[in-house]
Amino acid sequence: MHRRRLHAYLTAALTLALLLTAHDRLRPTAAAPADSADHGVCRGTDPRCYHDWGNFDPATDGYRVLVYSRTAGPRHAHLGPALPAGLNPPLTPANAAQSALVRLGAENGFAVDWTEDVTQLNSPARLFRYNAVVFMSTTRDALDDPAQTALRQYIRGGGGFAGIHNAFGTEYNWPWYEGLLGDANYYDHGRNQPGTVVTTSRRDASTAGLPARWDFTDEWYNLVPFPSRVRILATVDESTLPDGATGGSGHPGHGRNHPVSWCQYYDGGRSWVTTLGHAVEAWTDAPTAGDTYFVQHVLGGIESAMGRRPFCR
Repeated sequence: MHRRRLHAYLTAALTLALLLTAHDRLRPTAAAPADSADHGVCRGTDPRCYHDWGNFDPATDGYRVLVYSRTAGPRHAHLGPALPAGLNPPLTPANAAQSALVRLGAENGFAVDWTEDVTQLNSPARLFRYNAVVFMSTTRDALDDPAQTALRQYIRGGGGFAGIHNAFGTEYNWPWYEGLLGDANYYDHGRNQPGTVVTTSRRDASTAGLPARWDFTDEWYNLVPFPSRVRILATVDESTLPDGATGGSGHPGHGRNHPVSWCQYYDGGRSWVTTLGHAVEAWTDAPTAGDTYFVQHVLGGIESAMGRRPFCR
């Protein structure tokens, strides 16, 4: 009797275990924690990640961008001396990059304001006056808390962002900003040297008219993390770098896929970024290899980020 009862108990337990195992195999697994590359937001090349909430009316207001070049660390020569507080302070010829972007707007029908005063970025209402915000070689902690909040709300409301060169050396400890850069960040670079840029996609406004290959001189940033879920627009052919791609902190480079420009939709907004733009000559009238292609590339990137031309196609 006891044996039959024990046998029945064991049979029932085994049956229950098999049923639970089968159920677990069929049951969908619990949602995994959000991938760190998602940053908890919609991002990628799908335009459904964009928030078209009517915050911009170019037909009434025209197109306008804000160039922000505040540095809280090393300062690139193409920025010239630090600018005084306020909006649109006087520029000198030494402020080469800012002057070039102002001139680019004047020549192509959009207004450009410029500043290094963080209080000019302290509310979404201020930023919504602009179709795009351009971070021009900003450095380290270039934003305070109000400006961080305002930038995030601006992007979430459909704003545009263009990050140029040392925008990648900015706000290292803010994961949301790293996501805005394509889940990428500056790690190191080798010597400033000539190389060949490879246009990998001509469907974007920033690359539509560029040749398949064009020579340029830059620092060729190595990236950690490597950009993900973005559309790579241009790379550098590492085999053309005389001193190679190894950076000053030991990064070996990225081999056959060393990106220099890409785009994505991010948290409701548009983000176009490029690591190019180190040399002062790239921002002045001094002739240098590839400078006209570089300026054309930047113009297309800014115009697409602000919604004036198709974005990240």
